Amino acid sequence: MSADRRPADGAGPPPVPVAGVLPIRLNVDDNDSPSDIIDALFLGRFTTGEQPYSRSRSVDRVKKGSTLLPHGATVLREARDDNRSSLLAEGDGWTALVSRWSQGADVTVTAESDELAAERLREAVDGAEDEPEPQPDTVPMGFWYHSPRRGPYRTTRTIGAGSWEEVRGNYTATVADAMGDLMKTTPDGVSGRLLLLHGPPGTGKTSALRTLARSWRDWCQVDCVLDPERLFNDIGYLMDIAIGADDGESGEGRWRLLLLEDCDELIRGEAKHAAGQALSRLLNLTDGLLGQGRNVLVGVTTNEDLERLHPAVVRPGRCLARIEVGPLSRTEAVAWLGTEEGVGRDGATLAELFALRRGTAPATVTPRPRADSGLYL
Repeated sequence: MSADRRPADGAGPPPVPVAGVLPIRLNVDDNDSPSDIIDALFLGRFTTGEQPYSRSRSVDRVKKGSTLLPHGATVLREARDDNRSSLLAEGDGWTALVSRWSQGADVTVTAESDELAAERLREAVDGAEDEPEPQPDTVPMGFWYHSPRRGPYRTTRTIGAGSWEEVRGNYTATVADAMGDLMKTTPDGVSGRLLLLHGPPGTGKTSALRTLARSWRDWCQVDCVLDPERLFNDIGYLMDIAIGADDGESGEGRWRLLLLEDCDELIRGEAKHAAGQALSRLLNLTDGLLGQGRNVLVGVTTNEDLERLHPAVVRPGRCLARIEVGPLSRTEAVAWLGTEEGVGRDGATLAELFALRRGTAPATVTPRPRADSGLYL
């Protein structure tokens, strides 16, 4: 298969096949791994047009003993490390790349015809997927990061998330009431675009967000931004996320929640001076021109005290919810743990309680000033 380059009026020199104007050059340096070389070699026949058709499929759980190779495959290259492997194989008129990690794999086949590519891919993955192990209810979550090679990039993972009924006891009564109202929010009830969870480390802010993703999964796609400090200082990265990418299940009108964890420097009182335009862009995404026409919510977690947060962030009308998540009181902590042993007079955080339950915490939890848990919803 080839494509021609010819002037619109048909005049000029004879057409030149695309393969003749796409030279293949492989530049290798110390940053490249054997797997990178295999990826590059795999693209050769597709690039030249010798095998112009490609089919791919992902297998979440590969059955033990499955090679993920079509019949009659000859292995050309194989690279392995502790966590991943790459394998390049070929047959009559086709080439296959198998990238495996942990339990899953991606399989891609290029071939001389679309029918051949589809058939060889079917042979490779047919019966290769194992039954999932019994596990707690899960929810798909996207993860954004800026890759040096690919720029803004999103990957999806399935994470475990308890129901609100299961995790409600991990929070003080006032926080649990506020969280319960938030879990029941629907698109019609969205009155602000910013969700703010703040409080000391280990109080269960991230755990609450996982449960929120499960509670909202019918109407809201949840994405975690792994490098928020870069997001608001790179306008191209920000625009890619504002425009959005979905997990294949989103329909028209579906909302997105962008999670930014531990953004203390971005939203504290002196953020305007320290972070330049970053804070302004965050606010513009929530209720400015950038967010107009986009069903986007922004969830932020921080360890900062309420008094240190920038007033523009916490002003009424901007927040869908503003919840201060504090440690459990001594009475609540003892009830959660089932014993007084190890619980200090000021109570304990959720992380400390789990550590006490596992027997990995010190005998006495270090006392801390008791911060009242407040909320705005």
